[in-house]
Amino acid sequence: SDGSIRLHQMTSECPLMQWNNSTKGQAIIALQWALTRPAVFFALDASSNIYIWDLLENDLLPVAKQAIPSEKVVTMTLLGEPEKANGLLGIVLAKESGQIDIQYVKKKWAIP
Repeated sequence: SDGSIRLHQMTSECPLMQWNNSTKGQAIIALQWALTRPAVFFALDASSNIYIWDLLENDLLPVAKQAIPSEKVVTMTLLGEPEKANGLLGIVLAKESGQIDIQYVKKKWAIP
């Protein structure tokens, strides 16, 4: 609820890494690992901002932030084919009105 993200190992209750205030205090409403690239994850905050984290590029801060200004996004999920090396990765955004929007991610954050 405060924008903190914690990375845990299944065998320990203590986080391996923790990023406090990663969204400037906005609650995180969805977070998902990339299906095609293990070191990348995406976070959606309550203000409809999407944060892209690539832990191989920078493990302190997100590598990109994208605001979705047109309408409030209530949730997101990712789509892709992890068994294929084509680097196709999409973000499915569900908006408050019920509209669904699909955006494709740059290949540098999608290729294995």
